[in-house]
Amino acid sequence: MAMDAGEIERMIKEALPDAAVEIRDLAGDGDHYAATVTSASFRGKSRVQQHQLVYAALGGRMGGVLHALALTTVAPQD
Repeated sequence: MAMDAGEIERMIKEALPDAAVEIRDLAGDGDHYAATVTSASFRGKSRVQQHQLVYAALGGRMGGVLHALALTTVAPQD
């Protein structure tokens, strides 16, 4: 069962309310997405820590319902 892009965005925004989220379906199959997530929550965190925040927001769906997510995280500049 594939995961809807809207559901991915909703889950990320639920965990990171200030996040700006852009989702692209890479293969048109609902299994392979690219996401760009911008959030002040990422400030001062390593890239790995930023990605861990997003993966935690997805509640363990990575590798299961959500097969692949190419993730770009950005901390906004002031």
